[in-house]
Amino acid sequence: MKTISRRDFLKGTTAGMAGVALTGLFGTSLGMTALADEETDSSVFPLAQTATLTGMISYPANTESDPNNRTIFKRLQEKTNVQIEWTAIQDDQWSDKITLNMSNKSTLTDFVFSASFSDSALLRYADQGAIIALEDYIDAYMPNLCSVFEKFPDYREMCTDTEGHIWGLPWIEQLGSGKEAIQTVGDNMPFINKKWLDFLGLEIPETVDEFKDVLIAFRDNAEALQEEFEIEGSIIPLSFIMNDQDPCLLINGFGEGYGDADQGKHIAVTDDLEVICSATQEGFKDGLAWMHELYEENLIDLDAFTQDWSTYVAKGKYGRYGVCMTWDIANVANLDDYVVLPALTADTRNVTPVNGSFTSGFDRGRCVVTAIADDPELVCRWLDLMYEPIQSAQNNWGTYGEDDDFDIFELSTNENGEDMLKHCDLGDASPVEVREEECVGGPLAILDEYYGVYVTCPDDAQYKLDWIAEYYTPDMNREYVYPNVFMNLEDTETLSELQENITSTINAAKSNWVMNGVDDATWESFKSELEAYGLSEALAIYQKYLDAYYA
Repeated sequence: MKTISRRDFLKGTTAGMAGVALTGLFGTSLGMTALADEETDSSVFPLAQTATLTGMISYPANTESDPNNRTIFKRLQEKTNVQIEWTAIQDDQWSDKITLNMSNKSTLTDFVFSASFSDSALLRYADQGAIIALEDYIDAYMPNLCSVFEKFPDYREMCTDTEGHIWGLPWIEQLGSGKEAIQTVGDNMPFINKKWLDFLGLEIPETVDEFKDVLIAFRDNAEALQEEFEIEGSIIPLSFIMNDQDPCLLINGFGEGYGDADQGKHIAVTDDLEVICSATQEGFKDGLAWMHELYEENLIDLDAFTQDWSTYVAKGKYGRYGVCMTWDIANVANLDDYVVLPALTADTRNVTPVNGSFTSGFDRGRCVVTAIADDPELVCRWLDLMYEPIQSAQNNWGTYGEDDDFDIFELSTNENGEDMLKHCDLGDASPVEVREEECVGGPLAILDEYYGVYVTCPDDAQYKLDWIAEYYTPDMNREYVYPNVFMNLEDTETLSELQENITSTINAAKSNWVMNGVDDATWESFKSELEAYGLSEALAIYQKYLDAYYA
C-alpha cells in the first residue's frame, strides 16, 4: 500500500472539507478550517468582535522590537479589529531561530510574516506539513492579490510549484522593467568620488587601465585630499564587501564579459540560451588577476574581505572612499560627493544584469500560513490587506503621521483627488535607516502603475533608475538572465546541496585570488574542484528548467 504524505493529503483538500483533522510533523492532530463557498469582500473588516491571530516577524537591530508599537500595525488593528500576537526576532538571529520555531508546535504561529524562505525551505516545510497550500484560499479570500495575479499572470506562475500548489505569499516590487529594472544592478553599483577627481584634475575613467591610474592618484595624493576635505582617517582608494557589496561589475569587461553578477549561484545565460558558470570563464580569472594588481599596489581596502555593513558605512561617512560599491551611495557616504562609475572596458565592455531581475523584485516565500492556524480563512483575509496598493507602499517603505522626527510619507492626493502617499524629503538622513524604523516588510505588491496614483516614486529609487538607464542599460549586451523558476522538491534539494560547496568554493577563491593572485595551475585545480562538487550536475538542472521556461 502506498504511503500518503501529509503534503499529498493536503493536495487533495478542497472547498467543503470542514473539520478534517490532519497529522503533522509534530505527531499531533492539527485542525484545518475548510474553505467556505461564499466570496469575500472588504466589508468583513472591521470584525464585530476582536479576533486574535499569532505571527512571526523579523525586525532590524536597533529599531522598535515590538511590532504592535509600529504605526502601520496600530492602524491595521484599528481597521480590522484583529489583534496580532507577534513573535519578533531580530534580523541577525532570524535564520537560526526561525528553523527552530518552525520545527516545534509550541513556538509555531498562525503565519510567518517575513519568512523569506528559500525554495528548498518552502518545499521542505510543505512536505513536512508545517505550512498549508494557499491557492484555494487566494482565489476565495484574497481579491487584492488576485488582482495582481490577473494583471501579471507570470507572478502566479512563479509562485506555483510543479504540482500546481502555492505555498507562500509573494513580495513584489516593480521599479522599471526589462533591462531598465532597478534590480538589474543590485548592491554592486560602483560610485567614484567626483570631488577628489575634480581636485586632482582627473576625468572619470573608462577603461581598467585608466581606473587603476585614478586609484593610484588617490593613493599618492592622500595627504592633500585629507587636508583639502578635512578627512579623519586614512584615504582608501577602493573599498567593497566581497560577495556582498561586491566589485563584480568592475571585472565585467574581461574575457567574454560575463563578470560575476550572481554571488548566490554564479551562473549566467548565453545568447544561445545555455546556462554557464560565470566563475569558470576566463574573464573571471583575468578580472581577479587584475584586481590582484590593485591589491599589490595598496589600492584596495584591507578590510574589504571581512568587514561588515556597519564598519563599511562608518568609514564611508567619514568620506574616506575614492570608489565604493553599494545599492545607493546615500546609504554609505555623501550623495553629493559621488557619481556613478560606468562600465569599464577591458577585453570588451559589458554589464551582466542580475538573474531574475527582468521580472522585478520578487520573493515567492515571503509569507506562509502554518498548519496550526485554526482560522486560515481569517489569516488570509488579513494578509490580503497587505496587497492593497497604499498598504503595500507603507509596508515596503514606511508611513506617515509618526510621532518621531521622520516620516517617509505625507498623506496627499493624486490628480483625481484620491488618497496618495507622497515621499518626504529626508534631508541628510539615510533612507534605509529611516525605512527600517517605520516599515514592516512582509508580503506586498508594488506595481509600476501605482506610481503617481497611489504613491510617488522614491527619489533615491528614481535617481537609481535614471543611473541604470543612462550608464548601464546601453552596455547590457546579453539578451537573457536566468528567470525566477520554481523547481520541484527533488531538484531544489539537490541544487541546494550542490550549491553550498560550489558557492563557498567560488566565494573563497575570489578573496584569495585578489589577495594572493592566481596562476594557471591554481585555475585548473579550482575548476577540477568545482567539478568534483557537482558543477556539471547543477548546471544540467538549471538548464532543464531554462529549456522548459522557453519551451
